[in-house]
Amino acid sequence: MKITLNVNGAEHTLDVEPRRLLADVLRDDLALTGTHLGCEHGICGACSVLMDGRPIRSCLVLAVQCDGNSVRTVEGLAGPDGEPHPLQCAFSAEHALQCGFCTPGFLMTAAGALEADPGLADHPEAIAGVVGSGICRCTGYEPIRRAIARAARDQKGTTAWHRGV
Repeated sequence: MKITLNVNGAEHTLDVEPRRLLADVLRDDLALTGTHLGCEHGICGACSVLMDGRPIRSCLVLAVQCDGNSVRTVEGLAGPDGEPHPLQCAFSAEHALQCGFCTPGFLMTAAGALEADPGLADHPEAIAGVVGSGICRCTGYEPIRRAIARAARDQKGTTAWHRGV
């Protein structure tokens, strides 16, 4: 089945089997391997990407369901000149990653939350919801929470940041 996806600002026309998952198409057909497959049941969050600005678990969504939509992966998180997203800087500064397997999913879920609510820094319960949406076996979650809060504070008042594709 022919589908068209706008992935990280680039349009792709693909011929996919209707049963193929978005995660597999991103990784295998488009070589965007930052989208990780952990549990393959939608629990761990490592496969999270943004579809039309909202976080989804790409291991649960068929690629054909995304036809005509915009998908943003961790590879598309950096700014147009390659500058790191404030979340990427905050994750580094707060030591919010160790092995890195869960990091792309947390980054994309947090990016969606920040874009939906630029005042996220003022809502610790919302940040806790973002952190609780994924599984990390290394950091103990507190550095991830601090990184999201830091990025939200750093972004607050900044209107010129790259808002996605």
